[in-house]
Amino acid sequence: MTEQRIGSQTQVTLHFAIRLENGDLVDSTEGKAPATFCVGDGNLLPGFEQALFGLKAGDKRSLPISPEQGFGQPNPQNVQVMPRSQFTDMPLSEGLLIIFQDAAKGELPGVVKAFDEQQVSIDFNHPLAGKPLTFEVEIIEVKGL
Repeated sequence: MTEQRIGSQTQVTLHFAIRLENGDLVDSTEGKAPATFCVGDGNLLPGFEQALFGLKAGDKRSLPISPEQGFGQPNPQNVQVMPRSQFTDMPLSEGLLIIFQDAAKGELPGVVKAFDEQQVSIDFNHPLAGKPLTFEVEIIEVKGL
């Protein structure tokens, strides 16, 4: 019997680390239980899943993930300018993360890009948008569904 390889209709258990180009760690299972997901269940971005296709239990890889495969390119329309008066009781600084509520009452994180006495520019793009990443993986188990 051949070893099960990652593809559609598989469940994957792995250890992973996601790093920026400069090597800074973004997320990892180091010191934790390995992560398990089913290909296509939405727990992993499609570009990350595609990078794993063909791997099997025991494989270790360091996989480059382009912005297009990862969190996409920043969208200028996701930068909103708001009146400074909406932030009167809040000390602002560039890079400050603020959690807003969207129309469905869900959380929507935004980062202060710039501000003055009149207005505040908030970036609602994903913080990793536009960034090339490295996806380090160690495949523990691959099972067919």
